[in-house]
Amino acid sequence: MTARPKDYYQELGVAQSASDEEIKKAYRALAKKYHPDANPDKPDVGERFKAISEAYTVLSDPESRKKYDQLRRFGGLGGFRPSSGPSAGTGPEAERSFRFEDLGGIGDIFSTIFDFGKRTTADRQKGPVRGHDVEYLIEIPFKTAVRGGKVTINVSLSEECATCDGTGAAPGAGSDPCSECHGRGMVTFGQGTFSVPRPCPACMGRGQIPREVCSACGGRGDVSSRRRIAVTVPAGVDDGSKLRIPGQGERGPGGGRPGDLIVRFKVHEDRFFTRDGLDLVCEVPINVAQALLGSRIRVRTVDNKKIVLKIPPGTQSGTTFRIKGQGVEKGERTGDQLVRIMVGVPEDLSDEGREAVERLAEAEGLRH
Repeated sequence: MTARPKDYYQELGVAQSASDEEIKKAYRALAKKYHPDANPDKPDVGERFKAISEAYTVLSDPESRKKYDQLRRFGGLGGFRPSSGPSAGTGPEAERSFRFEDLGGIGDIFSTIFDFGKRTTADRQKGPVRGHDVEYLIEIPFKTAVRGGKVTINVSLSEECATCDGTGAAPGAGSDPCSECHGRGMVTFGQGTFSVPRPCPACMGRGQIPREVCSACGGRGDVSSRRRIAVTVPAGVDDGSKLRIPGQGERGPGGGRPGDLIVRFKVHEDRFFTRDGLDLVCEVPINVAQALLGSRIRVRTVDNKKIVLKIPPGTQSGTTFRIKGQGVEKGERTGDQLVRIMVGVPEDLSDEGREAVERLAEAEGLRH
């Protein structure tokens, strides 16, 4: 009799209603606890590690999780059979058969969590491949976003070891076929309906176990490095926008071309300016006398220049004045600076000041 498939939610210790973040958090905690490298004296943890990895593989992908939940409602998957092989049925039961391939693309969980070797035996047989893209968040001052500039960053990269070409073996030492995957570089998690092929955790997907590990990478096949890169920030960049820098990603395995660096910008807020498209908005306080009688005030621009702005008599609080050409530069377009006038009313008046205001109110008919 075919073994009953496992409950992936139970494997991770989460409820079926768990969020994506809760599933990821549960998996990371369990995977680090049961990873074979962290338990060299406990050979039985390998099976537990495979089980939780299998569960995460299915539940971490929205589409596969949706289909798994649909199948789970049919009595915990007990009525399903593999779609091929001797146990495949016919008739109504066969109509409910399911192929795991239908779940769509699922990412390589090992490379993202444990940074396993990214290149399997099959990959190396294909020859050079393009390196992975790297994403990096850059925080920049408000003025740099408006006017552009240069920012130097230090990017951490994980790349195929140049000494062993990603094999994990010392130069000239050679390797033997992995006994866990029999040299295929892949193992299958689960059984029946949900059989999941994934890179072998014993050889990290390479299919070979080095007779002598590479001293440069410790047998991992990849090394960590830091690269100092000068990034040119375009003028007018928006918060959250991205910039692709070709060739500054991870080195391509087997001599392949490198990936790209994708930087995402986070723009710091400014105490004086806010942004409205290509326009820069600021608020400038004036007193009641300036508003009533008119005045000339000096207003700071984003370039720290001082521009004289004429305030006409009778200006109301909230009135906005436009200073041409002092906004955001983007391509061939340049915005303006919008100055919003805020009239401040004193909280306390001297006796002399109160008398003056009362005389003004009397003269202008403002008293009720």
